[in-house]
Amino acid sequence: MARASREQSDKNREAIEQASSRLFRERGLNGVSVAELMADAGLTHGGFYGHFASKDALAAQACKRAFEESNTRWERRLARAEGDRKAMLANLVEPYLTAAHRANPGVGCAASALAVDVAREPAGKPVRQAYVEGLRTMVDGMAQTVDADDPQERHDEALVRMALLVGALTLARATDGDALSDDMLNAVRTRLLGSTG
Repeated sequence: MARASREQSDKNREAIEQASSRLFRERGLNGVSVAELMADAGLTHGGFYGHFASKDALAAQACKRAFEESNTRWERRLARAEGDRKAMLANLVEPYLTAAHRANPGVGCAASALAVDVAREPAGKPVRQAYVEGLRTMVDGMAQTVDADDPQERHDEALVRMALLVGALTLARATDGDALSDDMLNAVRTRLLGSTG
């Protein structure tokens, strides 16, 4: 009986994490209540505190999970390029700077979807550390696309490329519905990949 109960508890926690990871990216950290998160997970509001001490603790775990999803996608895309740095960069940039990604923040990049909300959280909140750790991993992935021997040069270029990607997607979402949105995605894609990219 205890084993079945533990398995169900693990399934419930997984459902909460999955729902919160998506909903926080879609609506922001303060754009969704605990009751809404639990309902989306198919659970009652009362069961929340059996899994998480607070909404802050859940936000940190949801952020971590969202970055894990993003980083898993990036690892697959990098591996497909088989060490060709230009192909690696294209495999990251092409699916990132798209109308589909712009329209679906709930299943997209955590760095862009959560940036503004995390920036507004106080420095001591656990979600900030989860965000920093996740972003560092993405920067490390991006560094693999940089053709430079010097580690500092590779890191700096990776930061620039990440800032271009995340900034372009964030601004494209903010201007969706105006031609400026598509222009933003296209201009940054061209800047990163070249006119034939």
